[in-house]
Amino acid sequence: MKQIFILIRLALIVLLFVPCTGFAGTDGAIQLNKEPRGAITLKKAVALALLNNPQLQAFSYEQRAREARALQSDLMPNPQLEIMVEDAVGSGNFNGFNQSQTTIQLSQLVELGGKRAARLRANTLSKKLADWDYETKRMQVLTQVAKAYADVLKAQQQVSLTEDLVHLGEKFLNAVDERVRAGKVALLEKIKSEISLSSMQIELKKAQRELKVARSNLSVTWGSPKAQYESALGDLFEISMIPTLESLMERLINNPDLARWTTETEQRQAVLDSELSKRIPDVTLQGGFRRLETTDDNALVFGISIPLQLFNRNQGAIEEARHKLGKVQAEKRAMEVSIKKNLLETYNTLVFFHSQVISIKAEILPGAQKAFDGINEGYRFGKFGYLDVLDSQKTFFQAKRQYLDSLANYHIAVADIERLIGEPLAAFTPIAIKGEPGQ
Repeated sequence: MKQIFILIRLALIVLLFVPCTGFAGTDGAIQLNKEPRGAITLKKAVALALLNNPQLQAFSYEQRAREARALQSDLMPNPQLEIMVEDAVGSGNFNGFNQSQTTIQLSQLVELGGKRAARLRANTLSKKLADWDYETKRMQVLTQVAKAYADVLKAQQQVSLTEDLVHLGEKFLNAVDERVRAGKVALLEKIKSEISLSSMQIELKKAQRELKVARSNLSVTWGSPKAQYESALGDLFEISMIPTLESLMERLINNPDLARWTTETEQRQAVLDSELSKRIPDVTLQGGFRRLETTDDNALVFGISIPLQLFNRNQGAIEEARHKLGKVQAEKRAMEVSIKKNLLETYNTLVFFHSQVISIKAEILPGAQKAFDGINEGYRFGKFGYLDVLDSQKTFFQAKRQYLDSLANYHIAVADIERLIGEPLAAFTPIAIKGEPGQ
């Protein structure tokens, strides 16, 4: 079976930058309109989230809204029709319309100074910023899917581990019962074993409940609060070598939170240009036809109007746009510092859990397994007491739980780093460790 966390890393780079609308069914058709059932893969979970995630859908509406705004900004002002009747319906000679003048006139505002082009450029770049915002949210959703998927895999392993623990508890209870019947131990040990088994069964129910929650946390990424799928396919036990921090820092240019600042600078410059263009007054051209009833004559009328920029030359808006453009570099620098800080912290977390996984697998689990097996075998021959068995069992299964927790935390840290650098860690180094302990 192809390792699922290779898919996690590939998903975060392939599906991140390529529009994803579905996954192929058995007939090769796109089938994302149904809630998944049975076993689910990471690829299917990612496809469902990209298509159905409510937050992504909201961002897509914002993209379309800004696109519509850019379309609107490119439209010319509408012409104005004016009809005026003068010297009519008065008194004396002006009674009725015999002395009236009727004027039909069209006027058109002509924008000067490149206002329309500047406005269009500013709104077009605003649409590109919405695209960057969407890309950021899409990466966040992919990371959320990867982390939730890791939690499901861990929860599945926790249930399996606890089921093994219950099974061992049942076998141990049978062994104690035989020793009680043979008169080798007191009845009290059987009672203790029954209590211990009941505690294990409670732990199993808890693990099953946690699995249910983890499954729902995954399904909610595609807008389904109640999971319909039964299980997630994947290998939790696979980890990779860790690249150097310096090599990861170099990849931060792929982070959309940083990459967007070139567009941000251009957009703010376009806003400034748009405000500067408003210093130049627009011209309104007028022209029309006039009917003079007194002399039974017709005439043309035409004119031009220009506002005088005596008081309002758009000074305040221009200064505001200049200041907003000026703070771009400071904002970009603050974002760089924040992202590098996040990468450093996440990298340290990754190194810690990577080291912990290796240590538990190589040092703790083998010793705990050996002690557990030896004490259980020795108990059958009366070499060890009940408390010895209980202690070895607790130590062994705590080590396995710690191993699962460390593996899940490792994969979560990987997902966080891949979110920051915009590409999979698998592209840096080959797989170093694979499989469960003892394999």
